Amino acid sequence: MKLTYYGHSCFAVEIGSTTLLFDPFITPNDLARAVDVNAVKADFILVSHGHADHLADGVNIAKRTGATVVANFEVANWFNRQGVAKTHPMNHGGTARFDFGRVKYVNAIHSSSLPDGSYGGNPGGFVIESSAGNFYYSGDTALTMDMKLIGELFRLKFAVLCVGDTFTMGVEDAIRAADMVGCSEVLGVHYDTFPPIRIDHADAVAKFKAVGKQLHLLKPGESREF
Repeated sequence: MKLTYYGHSCFAVEIGSTTLLFDPFITPNDLARAVDVNAVKADFILVSHGHADHLADGVNIAKRTGATVVANFEVANWFNRQGVAKTHPMNHGGTARFDFGRVKYVNAIHSSSLPDGSYGGNPGGFVIESSAGNFYYSGDTALTMDMKLIGELFRLKFAVLCVGDTFTMGVEDAIRAADMVGCSEVLGVHYDTFPPIRIDHADAVAKFKAVGKQLHLLKPGESREF
């Protein structure tokens, strides 16, 4: 699977000929100025919760590409109200099957409101199962014991975990989360975009390495294979 990072918590994963785009927040992000949002591909757009720093470009990308937006019930309905034709609403514990594989919507401990101030439902994360392998995206969350269930139920190639602290897990809790889900390959997200979530890259990578894990901190636009 090829993963491309677009900054903050936005990334895409190519599974065969299908592109899954997560939490599209590109144009308002000064760190992602080198990314051409009009060239970003998507067959499915998965949105973890309603905050603007996770869906700012979602409507425009969905309309341009014709992608299906997968999100909780309230967020999916908000996309419908913005004129997005194809959505697939979900809620905690639910699964959905698509041509590329299966999506499970899992718990996240955070808050959620939509850009217009309306209720954004409960925030979540996603576990993706496919013939190319499985991975977990935590969304914005605190460390939670529910992550142990993911480790018991799924064999993961990699996990995408927030590491920026202040509003989400920091590095130390992300290491514990990686232990719980049984994964040693981690893409760090939700860091550096704003002053409260800036991190020391070398220190973060070293802390993961000290416990036998690899933390990948990619630059916006950078890709790697998992």
